[in-house]
Amino acid sequence: MPTIKLDQIDRHILAALQADGRMTNVALAGRLGISAPPCLRRVRTLEKHGLIKGYHADVDDRELGFEVKVFALVGLHSQAEADFVAFEEACRGWPLVRECHMLNGEIDFILKCVAPDLTSFQSFLTGHLTAAENVASVKTSLVIRGAKDLPGVPFDVLEDRIEG
Repeated sequence: MPTIKLDQIDRHILAALQADGRMTNVALAGRLGISAPPCLRRVRTLEKHGLIKGYHADVDDRELGFEVKVFALVGLHSQAEADFVAFEEACRGWPLVRECHMLNGEIDFILKCVAPDLTSFQSFLTGHLTAAENVASVKTSLVIRGAKDLPGVPFDVLEDRIEG
């Protein structure tokens, strides 16, 4: 849960910036029906509390030459916290790994990886991922196509829950 209490205006700010991070403060304030100075103060407060972690361009990986997207399910030999932390640190150092999530259950981690081609991914897989300390198993699934890839969270679901 957030460390600050969010009101409806804060949630609308977050939803609007999540949809369009390049929106000017004046445009954002106009959309919300408030003046620009308090809107900017709210945005800065949301940034300060870590609810807005950054602003990013949504780039087209395939158009940029990253033709391969793979999900890798990774099992470790040891599930000690120090070993989880060491694996997460290794993932941060691998540029092809774009997301790393620890899971519960049979699989310890799921990684989302991108690569220019299968040869590049195979080189990463055999030279880094499967060769990494404490890695017991890796199962990969090549993405054929994506049907949905949205950033952030569904604010309308949160609004329904708060109002309902």
